[in-house]
Amino acid sequence: MKTDFKFSNLLGTVYRKGNLLFSPDGTCLLSPVGNRVTVFDLVNNKSYTLPLSHRKNIVRLDLNPQGNLLLTVDEDGRAILTNFKRRIVIYYMSFKGSVDALKFSPSGLHFAVAIGRRLQLWQTPSVPGTDAGGELEFAPFVLHKELTGHFDAIQNIEWSSDSRFILTSSKDLTARVWSLNPEEGFEPTTLSGHRQSVKAAYFAADQESIYTVSEDGALFRWEYATKRLENEVEGEARWRIMKKDFFIQNDAKLKCAAFHAPSNLLVVGFSNGLFGLYELPEFNNIHTLSVSQSNIDFVTFNKSGEWLAFGSSKLGQLLVWEWQSESYILKQQGHLDSLNSLVYSADGQRVITSADDGKIKVWDTSSGFCIVTFTEHTAAVTDCKFSKKGNVLYTSSLDGSVRAWDLIRYRNFRTFTAPTRLGFTSLAVDPSGEVVCAGSHDSFDIHVWSVQTGQLLDRLAGHEGPVVALAFAADGSNLVSGSWDRTLRIWSIFGRSQTSEPLQMQSDVLSVDFRPDGKQIAASSLDGQLSFWNVFEAVQDSSIEGRRDVSGGRKISDRRTAANAEGTKSFTRIAYSADGSCLLAAGNSKYICLYDVITGSLVKKFTVSVNTSLDGTQEYLNSKNMTEAGPRELIDETGEASDLEDRINSTLPGAKRGDAGERKTRPEIRVSAVSFSPTGRSFCAATTEGLLIYSLDTDFVFDPFDLDINITPDSILDTLEEAKASSSATSTEEASYLKALVMAFRLNEAPLIRTVYESISHADIPHIVRSIPQAYLSRFIRFIAHSTDETPHLEFNLLWIESILGVHGRYLKDFNGQLAPELRALQRVLDDFRESLKRLTERNQYDLDYLLSKPILASRKMKYALAIDESVPAEEETADSLSVADDGQGEWMGLE
Repeated sequence: MKTDFKFSNLLGTVYRKGNLLFSPDGTCLLSPVGNRVTVFDLVNNKSYTLPLSHRKNIVRLDLNPQGNLLLTVDEDGRAILTNFKRRIVIYYMSFKGSVDALKFSPSGLHFAVAIGRRLQLWQTPSVPGTDAGGELEFAPFVLHKELTGHFDAIQNIEWSSDSRFILTSSKDLTARVWSLNPEEGFEPTTLSGHRQSVKAAYFAADQESIYTVSEDGALFRWEYATKRLENEVEGEARWRIMKKDFFIQNDAKLKCAAFHAPSNLLVVGFSNGLFGLYELPEFNNIHTLSVSQSNIDFVTFNKSGEWLAFGSSKLGQLLVWEWQSESYILKQQGHLDSLNSLVYSADGQRVITSADDGKIKVWDTSSGFCIVTFTEHTAAVTDCKFSKKGNVLYTSSLDGSVRAWDLIRYRNFRTFTAPTRLGFTSLAVDPSGEVVCAGSHDSFDIHVWSVQTGQLLDRLAGHEGPVVALAFAADGSNLVSGSWDRTLRIWSIFGRSQTSEPLQMQSDVLSVDFRPDGKQIAASSLDGQLSFWNVFEAVQDSSIEGRRDVSGGRKISDRRTAANAEGTKSFTRIAYSADGSCLLAAGNSKYICLYDVITGSLVKKFTVSVNTSLDGTQEYLNSKNMTEAGPRELIDETGEASDLEDRINSTLPGAKRGDAGERKTRPEIRVSAVSFSPTGRSFCAATTEGLLIYSLDTDFVFDPFDLDINITPDSILDTLEEAKASSSATSTEEASYLKALVMAFRLNEAPLIRTVYESISHADIPHIVRSIPQAYLSRFIRFIAHSTDETPHLEFNLLWIESILGVHGRYLKDFNGQLAPELRALQRVLDDFRESLKRLTERNQYDLDYLLSKPILASRKMKYALAIDESVPAEEETADSLSVADDGQGEWMGLE
């Protein structure tokens, strides 16, 4: 099994804090998610996460006007400059202070950074590999100028359209106008008059006016005018307030604003979840709508001014709204609380997550979007399982119910309850879909229900502690349960007697899983051990000491080092790989461990996050952050805030799993669930950061196979040209095509493989398949599955699939365990095509029925009747005469 998994995408969380940003073409939206950046492609309906990761949460990001440089800054002022189009990190930089605002100039030559009350202007680094870039720079960040004048933190920066002037707004109730370079006759100007902090200030399109917006909902319009005052002999030219307008929103504070100068549109967001869209300078209210139950933290326009993006950090909401059609382009929201479990669908296309907020979300792995949310549970959802057949999902909850969901119609069609009120914490579903089992902390019995009738069939007694883990064998013959009474029990649900075989463990059981062939059980216990048991002989095969592997990371309240804290670490979730050769294990740690089952060795260790905003990611603590009152990060400083809503803390004392988006307390890094995809090409981890996907299929990884010096892209293309040219000898042509195909697979460049693959004639497919080496068969099947999913050549791909199954059917059957991921991927794409063809056929059938039943006018029918009676000569009855428009006097009649 290949183990070179790379971080692929981040789901489950769409927005944490900071500013949102549209790409220059207006088709993509960039959102800071913790210490990473997620890009939402609004046109192609996909999302991906950039490979960069900060040491703390990102608070500011901006793109240069060309769209190739992305600058991101975290809470400590550390910046990363990234080539956005190629997704490559270029430079690292520290601004040595908290950054509150960041903005590139329209010319792209400079960018402005607000560090407290200081405004710094920097030269934009050149991009290596471009015409303007040239060689790498020794000092890419060059400070152009530093400006001071504000008495409090700067909150917003705006540039003039010609990149000559900068407009800043501050908490000191003023806005200031600066110049990039010395201008003749210009002096820095202060715009004062607001009674609360100025949230934003903007230049009008003609740069003759300035708009300033304050936190109390006041909008001032400034103009550079000459006006004679009472004590002046001559008129003085300066910026003056020409108009005052006010947003009346009761006690709600103005939280954010955005201005689109070409269309003179201003949008403002309030702390009560409302936003208002206004047309300036007349101050006409176009819309006032509620988009969130919490305050709106950021709002922005795209380049054309048609789309508005809203972000709410408390609820983790991200919205893109088209104001002209009043419709949502994007509406996404992550879980409000900690993730508890996850499961892949049978085809691997969807991931289902459940959390403490009582919600169940279904995520599309290809697009990265949440496609449906179930909210019927009234308490935390603790576990979720998919049935092997059909699109049925089962979930258990602390509200005392187990629910079954139809993922075709998206509805809850069955609810299972116990005679007494229990909170269910573990769940298992029979592969045939006939029975569902659940365990509870409140009862030591395992409850078994019939899926068809919804009735409670049995209560399996035997455990002397809470049942925390359940798993069915792949053939449904056995059920294994793990309990805090330090035992595993194997049950035969469909046997004549409901006896169980107890397996004694050394400590409390935390998680269990069946190997896909049903012959082995893996169990993790509280002492950090991983135990492997033979099902048929009921003996322990082997064990792995995992405490040292899972230990790592130190909480800021820890009084001992991370190395000495291994006694408290253990694996809370384990999962077998698709072929059963490896085991994935994770727990309350920043590490995910991948073990080889046969040798018991640690194959690879994955670091979940390096975000130090989370507790448990640091190996060493800084002694400077330790005060007499305890760690500095745990001291609640909200009482010093100026606003009442910022001082109110509704979390319970000592709560560590509260509102993760609010960040009142430091959330602890941990992995609550892991699962391999059915294809074995990726795995998911439910973490504090969100839903992390690690995949082998990344476009940026070069992974050659049996490569030598003679195999290059040029040599492969030359071989392909020889095959096309040698049309005289059929055997020579087939050999050349096969040689080119094998060379392309050895180089393993997907575009090159596709070029050779699509150049082969459909008549040569059986001969090529018959001669392909078996060492390349798994790679070839995987490639055809991806090609069938991504290209429109349906019949061509089906011919390849038919030839492979016909020629190599015996080999595929004998080695179905090793080739299971490839065969599942092939089955998935074929099922998708079958469903799409079925929908297309049904739609065409409806179109044909409509066309056949479409009525015609009676006057046109009369023409046909006259032509048939020969009262009108046939030569005069032309197509032109039949296509003459009706005069509107005829009646509608159906076709006979």
